[in-house]
Amino acid sequence: MTENDPSAQDRQTPAPGMPEQPDSAQNDASTERWSPDRSTGDDRATHEFQHPPHPHVAGYSHGGYAPSPYQQPNYGAYQQPGGPQPRQDRQGIPGKLVAGVALLALLVGGGAGAAGGYLAADTTTASSASSALDQPLPARQTGNAPEGSVESVAAKLKPSVVQLQVQGLGSANEGSGFVISEDGYILTNNHVVEAAAQGGRITVVFHNGDEAEAQIVGRDPTTDIAVVRTEDVRGLTTVELGRSDDLRVGQSVVAIGSPYELAGTVTAGIVSSLNRPVTAGGQGDQTTVMDAIQTDAAINPGNSGGPLANMQGQVIGINSAIYSPSQGGNVGIGFAIPIDQARRTADEIIENGHATQTYIGATVGDAPNGGARIGDVQAGSPADKAGIESNDVIVKMGERRIEDANTLVAAIRTRAPGEKVTFTLADGRDVEVTLGGQPVRVN
Repeated sequence: MTENDPSAQDRQTPAPGMPEQPDSAQNDASTERWSPDRSTGDDRATHEFQHPPHPHVAGYSHGGYAPSPYQQPNYGAYQQPGGPQPRQDRQGIPGKLVAGVALLALLVGGGAGAAGGYLAADTTTASSASSALDQPLPARQTGNAPEGSVESVAAKLKPSVVQLQVQGLGSANEGSGFVISEDGYILTNNHVVEAAAQGGRITVVFHNGDEAEAQIVGRDPTTDIAVVRTEDVRGLTTVELGRSDDLRVGQSVVAIGSPYELAGTVTAGIVSSLNRPVTAGGQGDQTTVMDAIQTDAAINPGNSGGPLANMQGQVIGINSAIYSPSQGGNVGIGFAIPIDQARRTADEIIENGHATQTYIGATVGDAPNGGARIGDVQAGSPADKAGIESNDVIVKMGERRIEDANTLVAAIRTRAPGEKVTFTLADGRDVEVTLGGQPVRVN
């Protein structure tokens, strides 16, 4: 026994002349938990949510898991080739002979055990009780997965879902994305790739393990959307995009991504709620308010940018944020960007190199009795042209109730520039506004 053997205290001391036998050691993978200190406000306040933190990427200096506490024991009883010759013990018997005797004893012990077992079985009355161990193996699964099952959705989408390894200046992130064109365009979150915006590197890991470098085509921090493109890769399998304007609370959904670098992880759940105004990234302002799909499908660090799909395997959202209270862990509250909004933003980025933000040209704040109160109105803006004035309170946009300022901002950003919407004011007036558009500024 050696002092650096962590299992030495659990082993029996070998007989004299016998080599000490090593115990098997099993390393338990450490589980990484994320526990940001988050608290919630009152029921009417829009919570600030944080993107799932990025796990360590192999080869990067950022983050990582603790090294294994186990070390390979140093079994001193085993001699290496070319080492010292066996010594004579005090009785003059060579160590080699002692080892031979030990081997003989081991073989005899095995034989005696077998004989004993035979005699015991021979004297025992055979049992008539049935045993699951005697049952034949069932037939191997064949055929395709049932339509509308989680299995069929996974089979359809997994070849199009990728892992993104991002290295920036002094930081490294990891997230997910999905292929939207055969020639290499990939849709993901802005917060997944923004670290590489200033001279960093993005590596795409495909479903089959192939890797390719990618470049940022464009990104939109206001909607947390980004498009990257792989270099010299063609013939990729693309996803099928669905629609998010007809989603129903309670319908089943599937999330796919790379939580904690576990690529291709599939989780399932339901649409828990719709039109959740979420301030992502914890910035505390309206710059990144999004109108999110809430789901209880497990979303963890590394899922960001991956698809949320319906049971036809159509992508209906992009997993983007989670709510994690102070105790940490997945609590079944995740958020995804509606695909209708993401699709429009991706089209603009691919075509123009930048996204366009929908706006009305007025600052807004929370009204004391509910609704969004108008602050300053820019001259010549859509709000100004529609006759909206400072201190007007908007309580509805179309049929949607506006509870506060963030709800109004999120609702406006789901619409495209040029669309006409009707605002209902607290005094009962209806005002029609043609929404404007302006290029998104990217740092």
